[in-house]
Amino acid sequence: MKHLFKFRVYYDDTDMGAVVYHANYLRFIERARSDWVRALGSDQNAMRESGILWVVRRIEADYLAPARFDDLLEVETVPVATSGVRFVLDQTVSRGGRALFRARVTLACMSPDGRPLRLPAEIRAIFG
Repeated sequence: MKHLFKFRVYYDDTDMGAVVYHANYLRFIERARSDWVRALGSDQNAMRESGILWVVRRIEADYLAPARFDDLLEVETVPVATSGVRFVLDQTVSRGGRALFRARVTLACMSPDGRPLRLPAEIRAIFG
């Protein structure tokens, strides 16, 4: 299930040159992942309250071109792989169809005390 998340670059997302600060791409893709989970019908607050936490295990990132103040950007999130406690997403930030940033993100499902948990059924179902 591909998910699209659109947003505008604000002044506080940029550096002195009005170019998006590199670390903010991680914030952008985090927001898109949260929106993706919401679109699946999952409630992250309910998951947390039931003892299911999501942690980023790994991010591989490529910065391809700069985004600038007031750009309208889109994050595409695509699930690509799963295992018992982890899943992998490809996320691309683009402007007008041109990829600016790509990341492969591995997330793990954990208990509040840091032990791995099996993925919830609704997440496993996405991967078939």
